[in-house]
Amino acid sequence: MAPDMSYSLLTRQLEALLDSRDWLTNSAQTCAFIMQQVPDLNWVGFYLQRQPELLTLGPFQGKPACNPIPFSKGVCGATARSRQTQRIDDVHTIADHIACDAASNAELVVPILCGETLWGVLDLDSPLRGRFSAADQAGLEALVEVFVRCSELPDFSLAW
Repeated sequence: MAPDMSYSLLTRQLEALLDSRDWLTNSAQTCAFIMQQVPDLNWVGFYLQRQPELLTLGPFQGKPACNPIPFSKGVCGATARSRQTQRIDDVHTIADHIACDAASNAELVVPILCGETLWGVLDLDSPLRGRFSAADQAGLEALVEVFVRCSELPDFSLAW
């Protein structure tokens, strides 16, 4: 991240931006905000768990994306299975990496939980290997917390 930027400032800015409780509006705004404020990204987006063991594309910024993503595949799938953030310095070292954009080299995926239930993930890609630091991970996890706190997230599992 650029030295003159801080995630604490971005957190406050995102809180001010998300003035609707609508999850769809807030997810679109969150993607656009992160894409604009966090340097060296080529894709930011949400994948939602709208079916068992499957992530479905939600709002995003960047090139067209892969859809759907099973829990058994890729970095997003690993995040969904483990419910732990995945920070990958070089996606080409991941055997089951799903390459939606050949320009992507690093990836950070943050789980979005409603209580104990996985709602979805926030996926960030970068063309720079090693782009995401521990500070980026903590900062982006804080931005996800803002998104969750400011949004009324539907319980997609009710439709299963």
